[in-house]
Amino acid sequence: MGETTRQEPTKMVVATGMTWTTMAILIATAVASVRGLPAMAVYGWASIFLYVLPAIVFMIPVALVAAELASGWKGGVFVWVKEAFGDRMGFSAVWQQWIQNVVWYPAQLAFFATALAYVFNPALANNGLFTGLVILVVYWASTFIAFRGVKAFASVSTVGFLAGTVVPSLALVVFAVLFLSGGGASSLAPVAEAQWFPTWTGFASIVLIVSNFLAYAGMEMNAVHVNEMDKPRRNFPRAIVLASIIILVVFILPTLAISVGVPADKINLTQGVLQAFDVFFQQLGVPWLTLVMSLLIVFGILASVVTWIPGPSKGLLLVGRQGYLPPALQGTNRYGMQAPIMLVQGVIVTILAIVFAVVPSVQSVFWIFSAMAVQLYLIMYMVMFLAAMRLRRTHADVPRGFRVPWLPVVGWVGFAASAAAFLIGFVEPSSSSVGPIGYVAFLVGGIVVLGIWPFVLYAMRKPSWKVHPEVSHVHDPEDE
Repeated sequence: MGETTRQEPTKMVVATGMTWTTMAILIATAVASVRGLPAMAVYGWASIFLYVLPAIVFMIPVALVAAELASGWKGGVFVWVKEAFGDRMGFSAVWQQWIQNVVWYPAQLAFFATALAYVFNPALANNGLFTGLVILVVYWASTFIAFRGVKAFASVSTVGFLAGTVVPSLALVVFAVLFLSGGGASSLAPVAEAQWFPTWTGFASIVLIVSNFLAYAGMEMNAVHVNEMDKPRRNFPRAIVLASIIILVVFILPTLAISVGVPADKINLTQGVLQAFDVFFQQLGVPWLTLVMSLLIVFGILASVVTWIPGPSKGLLLVGRQGYLPPALQGTNRYGMQAPIMLVQGVIVTILAIVFAVVPSVQSVFWIFSAMAVQLYLIMYMVMFLAAMRLRRTHADVPRGFRVPWLPVVGWVGFAASAAAFLIGFVEPSSSSVGPIGYVAFLVGGIVVLGIWPFVLYAMRKPSWKVHPEVSHVHDPEDE
């Protein structure tokens, strides 16, 4: 197994203090967001089903499978896939993990632009030129800040999560209750008349469920901490159950609150949260509070973007230095930041931001980018599920701190759900006005153009690209 550093066997049995409740909170914190709530609020009571289904068939399988892989191999999705299918597929997997995040930035900042518009002029929320300019200014400003290192912003991410996610989510529920208590008319049907499943009017009627896969994405990031837990085989599944309950509560209750305040046919994919606050605060006689909520969301998203800009690209840099990226992209600035890669992702974001300025419907572009980010990520997840099942067969002797019960069942359920969501993602939702042909063409073109580069770079690579020796990431048996 090469010159791997061996640890004393006793070190792995000492409890590290990572309890299962702490792990559950870490997972819930990383997953929860208010950005996707309006998309599900359109369905009213049926949104509960649309949240629970992907949680069962996607979120939980991802968390379980990633935990087993992380407890057996160090190095993340690159190493997991590389050990199963070779280094070309491993590089492609880590590329998909990075590039989906690049596509996510414009969608996240479009939501930011909507909240910012409510501070100055709500009419600007539907203005594509305004949205595109906000994306460009905020993204590049955040990038230049990140160039100087992220230590100063590490604590901001927690505060930003509280301000931009926890407070608005809780406020939606509280003020919806106050709205109803004050005699407000609910746009959500009474429980006795509730429709618990979406009405089937063709694939377009349920295609928004795909957005929930992105809402639950990223579970594999927290799985790397599974070896820090005490008794992970017993405690990690308990953490997943608790995290799933927390995440579903955080998603479902605020979504229903939006449905209470805004009729389904009036909900805007980017403005829905603030639309609901507008209704609640107008009825309660405190309309100025919408401005406060807008500012909180603005701060929360800004903190999130500044923190995330250098994050995923760091993983790509570490892999690229093993000979997968040209030397020009392997450099860092004097602060140790991967400036060349961050500049490349900035150029991609700039091109995508321009689309907001030239396409008439902000909502349509918002959904296209959200769907594209989902599909790019789902490609990685499908490969990850296949890698886990293959490694259980081909590397059965590698010690794992956690093993998924009934892995073939869990793996194939996760793979099938990911594949189904990937295919459904090509169906244009009813809220989009691009047209089915243009919608599919844009998605396919984006996925191909952004997803083909790892294979191109792999074919072009030269021995001189490998400026840092590769280390073995395979778990050493004596680590156990």
